Amino acid sequence: MINNKEKFHQTLTAKVFFIIFLTVGLFIPSCMVKDLIHERQQRSVQTISSINSKWSGEQTLSGVILSVPYMERKNFRREEGVLNFTPEEVKINVKLYPEERHYGIYKTILYKSDVEIDGYFAIPGAHDEEEIEYFLKNSSILLGISDFKGIATNVVFQVNDTSYVGEPLQSHPVLGPVMGVKLRDLKIDQGTGRIAFKGNFQLRGSSGVNFSPLGKNSVVKIEGNWQNPGFTGEFAPDYVINKDGFAATWNIMSFNRSLPARWSGTSQVNIDKGGFGVNLISPVDHYQQNMRSAKYSLMFIVLTFIVFFFIEVLGHKRIHIVQYALVGAALILFYTLLLSISEQLNFGVAYLISSVATILLIVLYAYSIFKNKVQTLILGGLLAGLYAFLYVTLQLEEIALLVGSIGLFIILAVIMYFSRRINWDQNRPLPDK
Repeated sequence: MINNKEKFHQTLTAKVFFIIFLTVGLFIPSCMVKDLIHERQQRSVQTISSINSKWSGEQTLSGVILSVPYMERKNFRREEGVLNFTPEEVKINVKLYPEERHYGIYKTILYKSDVEIDGYFAIPGAHDEEEIEYFLKNSSILLGISDFKGIATNVVFQVNDTSYVGEPLQSHPVLGPVMGVKLRDLKIDQGTGRIAFKGNFQLRGSSGVNFSPLGKNSVVKIEGNWQNPGFTGEFAPDYVINKDGFAATWNIMSFNRSLPARWSGTSQVNIDKGGFGVNLISPVDHYQQNMRSAKYSLMFIVLTFIVFFFIEVLGHKRIHIVQYALVGAALILFYTLLLSISEQLNFGVAYLISSVATILLIVLYAYSIFKNKVQTLILGGLLAGLYAFLYVTLQLEEIALLVGSIGLFIILAVIMYFSRRINWDQNRPLPDK
């Protein structure tokens, strides 16, 4: 029992309550650090988006389709409209030339590309028994390109034996923005039963390129000197990735996609559902790693305070609650250091600099409190182990939960082992300095 009530604030119970209160209080700046990381990440996204918009955004190639005016006689009435036909076969070959562009602390991935498209349509009406008249001389071949700003050369089409230069046409209800050629001089070879086309042009973009090919048989090949491609969409390609870059091929059949072979201009057709493509992803997103590391901030504060508490109780040292607060502030400062340095340097290097600086600060401060080299070295070793454990966990994305759970289980076992020597029922004053 405590005889001197003025000494209650120095007791084991009071110290535990003070530490818990301080830990909860430090949760507020910990949340502020997470908000800061999110804010910097959003600013990075907005800045990069602004930079990309001046070059060209992420591109999507849609089509090609044949758009044909028609007239149908039904019950002594005439109905006019436009029918859109998908190719019997379409092949798209893309060669990407990506490069990283740095704007201050921000980095974006831009690319130039050479695009070749070829395929053929069946001549509309060649095998129809319906009473439909097609006006092929007024038809158009349309290619959807999401951002015209990225078109670096003329879009040239060779249709049968006639050359055409593409031009922006009225936005299509399915393809969106389209480059097209009007087939006014189209020469039709009834013998082949085909309208063959070839197109080529240069296209600029950023971040990635996507496709929505509409052919009954669509083959898309894309290659580039980039070692970290991310394949997106509903279809997985056959691909090869090596030190020189990557090459990927998609072969999509008509029965793989729920798209009609033809539709009227007013029909609702969704071509986005079967899209796919390549993202030129960066192998390291330092903002994501910063956010993941900040989620461990409260755990670091708790474990560090536990170490100080054990040294205080078992080592008979007197540590003021203000000294706990200063150590907690140093632990929070680690995350702002890590964020600011990782915007300038590689995340691994930034983590090393920030963790070493934080550990040295806490260790030197602890030595001034403990006046004991062994206890100080033990604290430094435990902190180094904690920061090493966190870094390893951040790198192991697939098994991070497993490694983290095992690590925390071992840490809890160690805490339980050393806490067995503390008599929690003996509420006596802690030793003076």
